[in-house]
Amino acid sequence: MNDYSSKLLESAVSELSRLPGIGKKTALRLALYILKEDTVFADNLGNSIIKMRSEIKFCQKCNNISDSALCEICSNPKRDENTICIVEDIRDVLAIEKTSQFNGLYHVLGGIINPIEGIGPNDINIAHLVKRINSELINEIILALPATVEGDTTNYYIYKLVSPFDIKVTSIARGVAIGDELEYTDEVTLGRSIINRLPFNEST
Repeated sequence: MNDYSSKLLESAVSELSRLPGIGKKTALRLALYILKEDTVFADNLGNSIIKMRSEIKFCQKCNNISDSALCEICSNPKRDENTICIVEDIRDVLAIEKTSQFNGLYHVLGGIINPIEGIGPNDINIAHLVKRINSELINEIILALPATVEGDTTNYYIYKLVSPFDIKVTSIARGVAIGDELEYTDEVTLGRSIINRLPFNEST
C-alpha cells in the first residue's frame, strides 16, 4: 500500500527529499506547508526556482554567481583589482563578504583537488586563474581554501603554479580551525584571518 494518499504529494516529497539535509519527514512537512499556503506562494516559489536555474549566470571574470556577465563585485570600481582571494565555492564568497574586511576580487575554483573523489586540477577553475594572472595586474593572491588535506593540496598546487610570476602569495591566518569550512566560521574570526593573512610557502 502506498504510504501517501496522493501520488502528487508523494512526487513532491520525493523531489524535496533530494535536497541536502532534507529527509523524508522534513520533505513531507515542507510539502504540506506549501499545500496549505495560498496558491500564489506555491507559484512564486516554483517560478523563482525555475527562473534561478534557467537564467542565473556565472561571472566571466571570477566564476561567482551573477545576474549579468560580470558579478556586482567584479564590476564595482571601488574594489581592489590587484588583489584576488581564491576560494572553493560561492558560499565562501558570501562568508568573506559578511566580514566587510576584504575589498579585493575573488576567484571561485568550484571545488578543490581531491584524488580520492577523482577531482584533479583540470576539474576545477584553475586554468582560468592562470589566464587572469596573464591578463590582469595582480599583485597578491590570497589562498582562502578549507584547512583540510585537500585544501592544503590545492593551495600548494596553486602556489607552485604561480611561483614563476611576480605575485605575492598569502594564506588566511589559521584562526580558522583545522578541518573547518569557511561558511561555518564566525564573521569575527574569519575577518581577522583575512586581515592577519600570512605569506604562503611550501611549509605553510
